[in-house]
Amino acid sequence: MAGINNFLALMLQLSVPLVLGALCGTIAERGGIILLGVEGMMLLGAFAGVAGSFLTGSAFAGVLISILAGALFGWLYALFCLKWKAHQSVVGVGVNLFASGITAVLLKAIWHTEGMSDPVHAISSITVPFLCDIPILGALFKEQSPYLYAMLVVVAAVWVIFYKTKYGLRYRAIGDQPHAVQTAGVPVNRYRYIAMMAAGAIAGLAGSYLSLSQNNLFVTDMTAGRGFMGLAANIFGGWQPLGSLGAGMVFAVAQAARFYLTDLAIPSQIVQMLPYIITLLILLFVGKKVKGPEALGKLVD
Repeated sequence: MAGINNFLALMLQLSVPLVLGALCGTIAERGGIILLGVEGMMLLGAFAGVAGSFLTGSAFAGVLISILAGALFGWLYALFCLKWKAHQSVVGVGVNLFASGITAVLLKAIWHTEGMSDPVHAISSITVPFLCDIPILGALFKEQSPYLYAMLVVVAAVWVIFYKTKYGLRYRAIGDQPHAVQTAGVPVNRYRYIAMMAAGAIAGLAGSYLSLSQNNLFVTDMTAGRGFMGLAANIFGGWQPLGSLGAGMVFAVAQAARFYLTDLAIPSQIVQMLPYIITLLILLFVGKKVKGPEALGKLVD
């Protein structure tokens, strides 16, 4: 039983950036914008969180700064795609490359070192009394980061907005028939700007989890492909908030499993590749069967 609880606890911890990354893709692409820049936006959020914590002495201030930085880059992403009509996939690749380079430069400028920053104030894990003693489900409430609960709240909020409000109905329609929605008098690009800022803010939150909860410092390129795995989880989840949650959990199981395979006679390189191999297999066999938004990548005047 203890082994199962430990595995579930580890899986939940690893699921946070994957689910949030998947949710970024869900929010952006349900409105028709291809978002390949999740990896870079998460990395920028991770750096902004550590820099904010370092400069203010408060981990919570670092989280807030990472969210604001993510929202800013979400707005810039939308600006390039919607106003200047840049190729959306190219913008995503550019954001990823820019984030990798600028964080390395700023790391050197602030801490005068390469590779990693100095330790900063971090977000501590919490344990919920009584609930932590529940068999199996107690792993959800024992020594978990507040980010886990924030993630569940964000997923629920996005689901409610998407499926229980007129704004969500309009936004989902934009992802399929933007010209028809615009003809009905809905400001399509305004919805897309707001959605991209929300997606960027969530990416910033996901990045700050890596640097302020899983760790207490910034490491160069510390996202390590989680943004791309999040996008794969978004596709696997069918561009739906709850689907992104479930798919992120599945990918987190693959990540957690590698920690339990280290004692087997398997090369460590193969074990480390396991989450990425599973991601490719899921995209190969499942991704092509899932139908995405019809107007993905299409703009309106």
